[in-house]
Amino acid sequence: MRVLITGANGFLGYYLVQLLLQQGYEVVATGRGSCRLPFTARAAFTWAEMDITDPFAVHDVFAQHRPDAVVHAAAMSKPDECELNQWQAYLINTEGSLHVLMNAAEQRCHFIYVSTDFVFDGERGMYREEDVRSPVNYYGRTKMEAEGAVMEYAHDWCIVRTVLVYGKPVLARENILSITQKKLMQGEIWQVVDDQVRTPTYVGDLAAGIAAIIAKRAKGIYHLSGKDVYTPYQMAVAAAQHLQLNTSLIRRVTQDTFSQPAKRPPRTGFVIDKAVRELGYRPVSFEEGLQKTFSAGE
Repeated sequence: MRVLITGANGFLGYYLVQLLLQQGYEVVATGRGSCRLPFTARAAFTWAEMDITDPFAVHDVFAQHRPDAVVHAAAMSKPDECELNQWQAYLINTEGSLHVLMNAAEQRCHFIYVSTDFVFDGERGMYREEDVRSPVNYYGRTKMEAEGAVMEYAHDWCIVRTVLVYGKPVLARENILSITQKKLMQGEIWQVVDDQVRTPTYVGDLAAGIAAIIAKRAKGIYHLSGKDVYTPYQMAVAAAQHLQLNTSLIRRVTQDTFSQPAKRPPRTGFVIDKAVRELGYRPVSFEEGLQKTFSAGE
């Protein structure tokens, strides 16, 4: 079975490509520019340069490789950049997704779209798959619009929403835990918000959940996140304590402390019962995720 992955040079992309190769899939990894993944020597791995905003490039890659399944993970994902560059965010997140969808439809691919908790307004938190979407920033809006297009896909489709992904950084892709380690080891003050509630997701769990969706050819919407509820501040303090670094350098602040272009939803977090029941999804605890993130091996 051949799986095409967009955004494969990204944080999730590395873990997902690695897992699918281990499970015996053929993987066509795609992204803008050259391959940064360390799997090029493997016979089942192929790299194809593909800019999803270029419909001709997308068509050529799909026509050449004819995948059975597609994991569409490519996105412009930094909310502030999306807010400041709305046209570019629309081209990548919404229009780019349409290019991938149209070509996947020609091959009748199983289409899996990686989305976000930012499609919700965050007024109450602990969202289920069927809850009403109402994004508070442009990033969330572009992802919601792409979700809408996926829901109209003529063949098997699946939307995976996730929350605040963390784990061991690879390919220089930092996340809140690795940034905490770096700043505290350098003796820097680290201001972290404590008024945003999330269910942080270990990247290996997210990859495993997507792999289960591929194996089962699952359809519909699934929420894949951790099961423990934390604020970013609490995550940073837990990381510092785990690493025995100076927690006094971490300063508790609120969103209002920063003049960020994009508003953040205050309370998200997911109910993951559906994924547990239908996919066998079993996320690690946040404490175990910390250990995996800072362990010596991968």
